[in-house]
Amino acid sequence: MERGNFVDYIRISVKSGKGGAGSAHFMRTKYNPEAGPDGGDGGRGGHIILRGNSQLWTLLHLRWYKNVVAEDGGNGRDNNSTGKNGEDVIIEVPLGTQAFDEETGDLEVEILEDGEEVIWIPGGQGGRGNSYFKSATNQAPDYAQPGMPSTEGWKVLELKMLADVGLVGFPNAGKSTLLSTITAATPKIADYAFTTLTPQLGMVAYRNDRSFCIADLPGIIEGAHEGKGLGHRFLRHIERNPVLLFLIPADSSDHKKDYEILVNELEMYNPELLDKQFLLAISKSDMLDDELKEAIAAELPAGVPHVFISSVTQQGLSQLKDMLWDALNAAPKE
Repeated sequence: MERGNFVDYIRISVKSGKGGAGSAHFMRTKYNPEAGPDGGDGGRGGHIILRGNSQLWTLLHLRWYKNVVAEDGGNGRDNNSTGKNGEDVIIEVPLGTQAFDEETGDLEVEILEDGEEVIWIPGGQGGRGNSYFKSATNQAPDYAQPGMPSTEGWKVLELKMLADVGLVGFPNAGKSTLLSTITAATPKIADYAFTTLTPQLGMVAYRNDRSFCIADLPGIIEGAHEGKGLGHRFLRHIERNPVLLFLIPADSSDHKKDYEILVNELEMYNPELLDKQFLLAISKSDMLDDELKEAIAAELPAGVPHVFISSVTQQGLSQLKDMLWDALNAAPKE
């Protein structure tokens, strides 16, 4: 049920409204049977609009909403009456949603702000009525434009979660425990691999009423970029995080190698991920003495800030928050 309720990829069929036809009508009155053209324009077809909603976290609400059809525009009428515009369809989506054309793979729309509205699939323009074409040299046009056709096709909505910090690590590295300790989030925690089956978000309270958002992503395994394990499906969410916090447990047999494997998986998936700011935390450090910490620190990659933490004893968590805040407010990497 937990996995089923997190939906970050939806394929839907969309069809905007077609434009209404213009009218080719001529006014006829009792005293003027040839009063001239008075055909009105057709109404615009309904748009399909995407609207950002910060209260939504998944695309679950669209799972059974696979055929989206907007209303057609009304035809123009006599007396220069314009046809009714087709009713727009507004689809509310979580922030971080991208819309793609399935056939071409082109990115069409990206929603990043609450309340942001973007016309995704425009409705067809209504046709001009014959009164529009009246002129000194063409006083009785007997034609009008048809409405423009609708636009339809298969589209893809893909969610990439918006968070300031993304937690990266192997299964059972302690990511869920850390998230539950420094935020109010309650991810599932257990002593087996892949406890986290869906991304979890939490807000970290910082000094002076400041805060930032942190995301616990499903554990990455070696070969995740090839679709192994759960990592491949959720690597896309890391693309949104300006800071990545690598978690490696203190009882790892080779901390540097584990870090290199994780970085390699990110690079193989998307080399641009290497431009993000990396931080490294050694979790479960309550089992280490000072001598072991020094030995581990000596083998860690140079240039990557690190901290030893323990979610159980709260060791190093204040220092970790400081590191994360400083990284989020530092100048971006060149």
